[in-house]
Amino acid sequence: MIAIDSAAVQDGGKGVRFSLPALGEFATGFVVRFNQLPYAYVNQCAHVSVELDWNEGEFFTAQGDYLICATHGAHYRPDNGFCVLGPCKGKSLKPIALVEQNQKIMINLASISK
Repeated sequence: MIAIDSAAVQDGGKGVRFSLPALGEFATGFVVRFNQLPYAYVNQCAHVSVELDWNEGEFFTAQGDYLICATHGAHYRPDNGFCVLGPCKGKSLKPIALVEQNQKIMINLASISK
């Protein structure tokens, strides 16, 4: 379980990255906030195995309405990780279970499938 301060994840703002050692030495996940709710995903494009953010924590489009892969421009819905535009259309990001309580976002690493 990883705990992240709720205040560190602003609605439509930068995401917070964290390590996912169960998926490999360099694997990461991220949490973002969209419409006031937090969402966490494995930081890996559904098209090609690359991280989404090209500047650390920058996952949203300029309009703040989609998560975007900086490499190929794939657009994902922030609330469910579904790809709506780009080379992975119809696929999804891998979600990571979380709970927000007491000003903390608790990320359940055991929910990650390899």
